[in-house]
Amino acid sequence: QVQLVESGGGLVQAGGSLRLSCVASGRTFSSYHMAWFRQAPGKERERVAAHTCIGTNTYYAEYADSVKGRFTISRDNAKNTVDLRMNSLKPEDTAVYYCAAKTAGRLLGTNDFESWGQGTQVTVSA
Repeated sequence: QVQLVESGGGLVQAGGSLRLSCVASGRTFSSYHMAWFRQAPGKERERVAAHTCIGTNTYYAEYADSVKGRFTISRDNAKNTVDLRMNSLKPEDTAVYYCAAKTAGRLLGTNDFESWGQGTQVTVSA
């Protein structure tokens, strides 16, 4: 339903930073629940950050314990974008990062997202 396109992935040394961006289609982006997930080879998908809509232009940000304090999710409703700023990157952050969205209703769980981007590779070298 919603088209999501990620960008900003790449190769970075441990301790470095990257900013991922996701642009979404739709006229009601401000009401979307947005999130970033990642999946490394042989690992299960992990939600790293979520920016959920809890009211009109009101949002709640959540982070996985593994990235808390290092990653920041933010939204620009005027641009239909959600960003993930990643600082103090570690080799274990290496994964394909996916943008996800749910357009309506309350989130029913960590993985309750309807639309997914194709992913962007983040590689952190030691």
